Amino acid sequence: MNFGNLIKIALKALGSNRMRTFLTMLGIIIGVGSVITMLAIGTGSKQSIRSEIGSMGTNVIMVMPGNGHFGGVRQSASSMQTLKLSDYRSLANETSYLSHITPVVDASGQAIFGAENTPTTLYGVNGEYLDIHGYALSEGTVFTDEDIKKSAKVCLIGATVAKNLFGKEDPLGKVIRFSKIPFKIIGVLESKGSNTMGMDQDDLLLAPYTTVQKRILAITYLNAIHASAISEDYSTQAINEITKILQINHGIEIGEENDFNVRSMQEMLKTMSSVMDLLTILLGCVAGISLIVGGIGIMNIMYVSVTERTKEIGLRMAIGAKGKYIMIQFLIEAIFISVLGGIIGVIIGILAAKIIELLGTPTSVSAFSIVLSFLVCVFTGIFFGWYPARKAARLNPIDAIRYE
Repeated sequence: MNFGNLIKIALKALGSNRMRTFLTMLGIIIGVGSVITMLAIGTGSKQSIRSEIGSMGTNVIMVMPGNGHFGGVRQSASSMQTLKLSDYRSLANETSYLSHITPVVDASGQAIFGAENTPTTLYGVNGEYLDIHGYALSEGTVFTDEDIKKSAKVCLIGATVAKNLFGKEDPLGKVIRFSKIPFKIIGVLESKGSNTMGMDQDDLLLAPYTTVQKRILAITYLNAIHASAISEDYSTQAINEITKILQINHGIEIGEENDFNVRSMQEMLKTMSSVMDLLTILLGCVAGISLIVGGIGIMNIMYVSVTERTKEIGLRMAIGAKGKYIMIQFLIEAIFISVLGGIIGVIIGILAAKIIELLGTPTSVSAFSIVLSFLVCVFTGIFFGWYPARKAARLNPIDAIRYE
């Protein structure tokens, strides 16, 4: 018996029970569709996060106060005052791998203009903050070094704050109050929108760091130092350089714990990518369970089919059909169900991913997920169809003919 005839017999057997074949196939369709959709969501979210962090600059480096001890008691990073202006000046003058650097102090409060007010955050920085974090001015100018020396009461205003306080009115040149201190608006920032974590990047005010230190917070230390490496390739060298300079400034010996932390966006990107990879695998495994269920469905139906066609199998074997051909026929039926179900499942999975993307969730269907799902379908058909096919091939022809 040639292979073509085996295929015809297998298809004829499946066609005689169309509804049962479809219901068996449904498990595979749902399984494959779920796998492709879940992997698309995981991959799309990962790409979205990478793009978002990349837009913030993968060469951005942040120096934060670290944990430390005072009087034998461990202090949290938020209460530490380990970063000073002298640290900023040392880094600005002594580093060779940084293109921009700024001290950072911040205060939360209400920005007020006339009868309007809005909660926001005031960041004390220098003009290089815009270059580091990718902000641009839609109008106006950035405060100067002279403004920083004089602790001038001037600020740049984010798009969200401008909308909340002024509506459609031009805010340039207006005076707002923050913690009872008047600030003249000398520039308006272009809108950046929300980041991947949902934080509004336009809900901020920028002012000279000396102004925020002296007039708002009354402190001499810094909350952070932000910088950017000359390129992403030099981020590691820049971090090592920053660490050595600050260790010398703070008198930290080799082996002692640093009282500061140096983090780069590149590290954040790697961490987020690892988390999203794990999440994508988890989503794929959860969806893959339905493929196993679909495979069990194929096995059950093939067992039923073998039982129903026992007499037919006996007659064919009695007239000379070999056991291996019987086995191949049932394997063809199982593989056909799984492969056709897989093709339909791929189409449904792609359509589902596109619909989810239209609803606002980033998705990305990869060729890898399609090929993987299709190969799993073939394997499912062979694996779960083999045992019933083997059972059919081992039937005793005489017992099979007598079977009622």
